[in-house]
Amino acid sequence: MKEFRHFINGEYTASVNGKTFENRSPVDNSLIGMVHEAGQIEVDAAVKAAKQALKGPWGRMTAAQRTALLNKVADRINERFDEFLHAECLDTGKPHSIACHIDIPRGAANFKAFSETLSNHPTEGFRLDTPDGKGALNVGHRTPKGVIAVISPWNLPLLLMTWKVGPALACGNTVVVKPSEETPATTTLLGEVMNECGVPAGVFNVVHGFGPQSAGEFLTTHPLVDAITFTGETRTGEAIMKAASVGLRNISLECGGKNPGIVFADCDLEKAVEGTMRSAFVNCGQVCLGTERVYVERPIYDAFLKRMKEEVAKLKLGRPEDPEANFGPLVSLEHRDKVISYYQLAVEEGATVEIGGGIPDMGVDLNNGAWVEPTIWTGLKDDARVINEEIFGPCCHIRPFDTEEEVIALANDTHYGLAAAIWTENSAKAVRVAEQMETGLVWINSWFLRDLRTAFGGAKQSGIGREGGVHGLEFYTELKNICIKL
Repeated sequence: MKEFRHFINGEYTASVNGKTFENRSPVDNSLIGMVHEAGQIEVDAAVKAAKQALKGPWGRMTAAQRTALLNKVADRINERFDEFLHAECLDTGKPHSIACHIDIPRGAANFKAFSETLSNHPTEGFRLDTPDGKGALNVGHRTPKGVIAVISPWNLPLLLMTWKVGPALACGNTVVVKPSEETPATTTLLGEVMNECGVPAGVFNVVHGFGPQSAGEFLTTHPLVDAITFTGETRTGEAIMKAASVGLRNISLECGGKNPGIVFADCDLEKAVEGTMRSAFVNCGQVCLGTERVYVERPIYDAFLKRMKEEVAKLKLGRPEDPEANFGPLVSLEHRDKVISYYQLAVEEGATVEIGGGIPDMGVDLNNGAWVEPTIWTGLKDDARVINEEIFGPCCHIRPFDTEEEVIALANDTHYGLAAAIWTENSAKAVRVAEQMETGLVWINSWFLRDLRTAFGGAKQSGIGREGGVHGLEFYTELKNICIKL
C-alpha cells in the first residue's frame, strides 16, 4: 500500500485534517494507495514556503548556477528511470513501450532544454539620442515572476508537469504543483530528486487534491500566488481565469481541442495512415493534440478507411509490462464512462461503427479496469455532438471531402483551435492550407513532432498564451526597462 503525501518546504507531510482519497489502477481497479488531500492549511504552507524561498539561496543564484542544478535534476531522473517508469505506468496504465520512449525521457529533458535555452536568451537594449547630445541607454532586465501555481493533467503526468516546472525554475521562480488527483505518483517522487540534487527547500512544492473547494481552488485563489499555468479541459480553464482576475495575475491556459486531420489525395497513403493512427490512438487517445476529426479527399477515402481499420485491428491491448502491448486503458473508470457515453451517442446520432465501439472482454483479471475499444465512425452529420465535442478517447470520425476550400471550412468549424495535421506531397498546398488553419499548431506530414524551442499553445477555446523556448520568458518573467542617462 503506497502513501502519497504533500511535499512542502523540502519535506513530505500529511494533511492536518487527516483527509485521504484512493488512487486506483486503471488496469484492474486495484488499490494502489492513499493520497493525502490538501486543505487550506497545506496549500497556504506550500505557497508561503515558495514565497520565502525566493528570498533565500535560490533567489541569489545566477542563471548559470540554476542551469547546472536543473541539469543535475534531469540526470537524476534518468538515473532513477525505472522508478519513474513504474510510477507513471502504475498511475496511467499505459504500456511501458510508450512511457519509456516518451513520458520519462521527455520529462527529464524538459529541465535541460528550458534551463539552457532561457538562461542564454538576450534581452533588448536601445541607445536613445537626447537634446543635450549625451544620450541615454535603455536596457531590458528580466526578473522572476514569483510563485507559480502549476496545475498539471493526468494524460502525460510527468512530461506535462515538467514542461511547466522546468522553465518556471529556469527563470528563477518557485512553484507549487497540484498534479491531477488521478496521477499523483511521479510528481510526488520528483520531490525526492529535488532534495537529492540540492534544490533549496521551498523551491518545488506539491499539494494533492481535487479542484473546486479543494487544493486546486485554494491554490489558484491564494493571494501570494503570482501566476498560474494550467493544462486541462476548457471549463476548468475558465474557472481558473476567473480566479486569476482577482489580483490581476498572469495565466497560461492550454485547454481542450477537437483537432482535425486533413488527408489529401496526393499524400503518401501509408505515411498518412501511420501518422493518423498515432494521432488518434496513441496514449489511448488521451492527448490534447490528438485527432478526433479526419477529413479525407474522396478519391482515396475508401482506401484510407480500409487501411485505418486494418491497423486498428492490430492494436494489442494489455498490461503495461506486456512487451507486445501498445494500447492501455483509459485513466479511470469515471473517464471510461464519459467516453462510452459518446460511443453510445455516436450510434444515436446515426454513425456507422466501422470498428470498435464498446468495452472489450479483457478476461477476469482485467475486466474491472477502464478498458475501451479503439473506435472509428463514419456517416455522422457535421453538426453532431460527437463531431463538435472533445471526447478525449481512442476514437475518430472519418469523412470525405471534395475541395480544398470545403475542407478548410470544415476543419475550422469548431470552438477549439489547438492543432491540425495535414497530409499531402504538394508543399505549396500544404503551406497554403496550414496558414488558413485557425489553430496554434499545424503539422505537415507528421504529428507530435516537437521542437521545445518553438511556441506552444492554442487559439479560440483551446487556450491563452504561448509557452515553449523563449516564449516562456514572457510568462515566467517580468520585463522591466532600465533607462540610464549618460
